[in-house]
Amino acid sequence: MTKEKITIYTDGAAKGNPGKAGWGAIIMFHNDKLKVESEKLKVIEIGGSKEHATNNQMELTAPIEALKYCVRQDLTQDIEVVSDSKYVILGITEWIFNWQKNNWRNAAKKPVVNRELWEELYKLTEELKPKWTYVKGHNGHEWNERADVIATSFAEGEPVELKK
Repeated sequence: MTKEKITIYTDGAAKGNPGKAGWGAIIMFHNDKLKVESEKLKVIEIGGSKEHATNNQMELTAPIEALKYCVRQDLTQDIEVVSDSKYVILGITEWIFNWQKNNWRNAAKKPVVNRELWEELYKLTEELKPKWTYVKGHNGHEWNERADVIATSFAEGEPVELKK
């Protein structure tokens, strides 16, 4: 098990919404205890695509897949997930509690869209207890922009080379 701080940047994209879609995540391992500056940050990128999905489904899939990666690698502490999707950030930190209380109905008394994805994300969030942070999209933030490139390239069927 690692003691490193982990920061995850995520993004989703859909061409047509719904349409051909992709997601991307950058998993960054920070270890300030290392002496060599170049070894203090390790970056792993993951991504994927679906033939037919919405942008919101991909925005949810990105943190789900990144957190599942952390579970598989036994990376379980001090995780921060950064997203440019207010839908994801507000959904997982605020809205989900009322949805659960109201039998998965939203404020308009309609069934919550993407419930299965929300349930999966909630389960991972309960297990890993990540901090959730919103970042304004398309605003020049290096890692948010990179997550967008990964998601968009998968949606367009031309995946970029991912850092391993």
